[in-house]
Amino acid sequence: MTWNLPNILTVFRLLAAPAVPIMFLYFTRPYADWFALALFLGAAMTDFLDGYLARKWNQETKFGRMLDPIADKAMVVIALAVLVALYSLNPWILMPATVIIFREVFISGMREFLGASASLLNVTKLAKWKTTAQMLAIAVLFAKGVFEHYYIGMSIGMDGDLIDQILAGQVEDTVGLRSMSMWNDISYTVGGWLLAFAAVLTLITGVDYLMKAMPFLRDDKP
Repeated sequence: MTWNLPNILTVFRLLAAPAVPIMFLYFTRPYADWFALALFLGAAMTDFLDGYLARKWNQETKFGRMLDPIADKAMVVIALAVLVALYSLNPWILMPATVIIFREVFISGMREFLGASASLLNVTKLAKWKTTAQMLAIAVLFAKGVFEHYYIGMSIGMDGDLIDQILAGQVEDTVGLRSMSMWNDISYTVGGWLLAFAAVLTLITGVDYLMKAMPFLRDDKP
């Protein structure tokens, strides 16, 4: 095993995956949301950086090629599990997350079964776009938690009718309540649609890999 910068970045991404839910165990919100968002964004950036540096510096290793997809999947799957919990099993989040997790487990199992023939399932350009869409959607949904809890913090102690009047534009907004509510709604809507889009790409790439593997899954193959 070679310890170069690309491999260190990959290991960081792998370790960042379980660290995301730990943020919600040891910090109150919205601080936990901020820390989880920063950690996830930092790890997501290494997904591009480690591969780029490995190719540029000619430092590609077997260890890096093995660990890179594992780190990607761990980061996405664990972050999705956290979001499903944070959004209280909201179907808008739960169903795309289920599709993504199912596909990742299925394709990983199929690669393991195929062994040497798994080279047929090398990452495609569409699969890279799939991973990018997943990470972007997750980041936006973590950001929604930040806006939501600042909005809640602003509105605590305020009269409910006054909040409704501020949001309706009938009363001057002196605390930034409407702005925070707007960003909360935007991040939830954009994040939800991005996650649905990512789920569609995930499903398409899963079917593509399955069709490529089908000739090697026939019983008449040695």
